[in-house]
Amino acid sequence: MTRKTSRRRWSAKVTETSHALALEENVFTWRSPKRIAASLKRSAEKSDQRKSSPFRSAMSMLNFYVNRAGRNLSPARRRTLEAAKSELRRLFGRHALH
Repeated sequence: MTRKTSRRRWSAKVTETSHALALEENVFTWRSPKRIAASLKRSAEKSDQRKSSPFRSAMSMLNFYVNRAGRNLSPARRRTLEAAKSELRRLFGRHALH
């Protein structure tokens, strides 16, 4: 197995087997940023496996997915997921600093 292949498989394995958050099936493919954010929030608050705050756990999982997808994300999908980040901040009462 090449180094690049093992890295790719590592991230897929983390997504599939991570016990940090029990995510709803296909959550990152949903069209509604509000629905994605609400689902991540529920999962993070329900989890007893997470190592940090619910907000950080939810945001980390969303960032992990966006970073792992990389160039394979369409512009529309990226916009939806970025909007989900904003919605997640709003749901947790954390406002982005401008």
